[in-house]
Amino acid sequence: VFPSLAQAQASVANEVYQELGQPSVFLFCPTEYCSSLCSPSPSQSCYLQTIGQELLPGIGVVWTGPKVVSQELSAVLLEEVEGVLQRRPVIWDNLYANDYDCRRVFLGPYMGRAPGLMPRLHGLLLNPNCELQANFIPIHTLGTWFRSELESCAHPDRAGMEMAAALGDSQGPRTGSYSPQEALELALRDWVVEINQQALEPGR
Repeated sequence: VFPSLAQAQASVANEVYQELGQPSVFLFCPTEYCSSLCSPSPSQSCYLQTIGQELLPGIGVVWTGPKVVSQELSAVLLEEVEGVLQRRPVIWDNLYANDYDCRRVFLGPYMGRAPGLMPRLHGLLLNPNCELQANFIPIHTLGTWFRSELESCAHPDRAGMEMAAALGDSQGPRTGSYSPQEALELALRDWVVEINQQALEPGR
């Protein structure tokens, strides 16, 4: 019936979206959901070009970054993805996902995300560790990063400078910007308080 997979997916997604009354949050996961799955690149992918053209503008599109599990996200990449999808992507962040190797647990701070990304995003979803309690540091440091991004948006001149600097060392501490090490220390302090409170509960 359809000349391509992309047109079939867009048609079905559009129909479901309209049948549901065009909800404010409706997410579509493309078959090519990261750069490594695109041929030859996100901006030159016929599949993504069709999705961008055919998918109704109110539908959000999720994207994981350069890879399925992306160590870094840059404003340059997100600008390319926004251009081909004709909308800002919703980042589906697999930084802490361990469902592919449950012998590992990821406890480090949220990092590798260039400053000034907020204006390039329609949203961000964090795919956590499978173990509930192990996600305290990931979620806590994500919150610190988010507050830092909000502050940068309130000071656009600084955000612009940070975005330019992001092409260099995106993880090094800068005055007034997000520091993964400081975020980790804050999370650890709060986690110790949380653990001590749970230890005092009856039956613990």
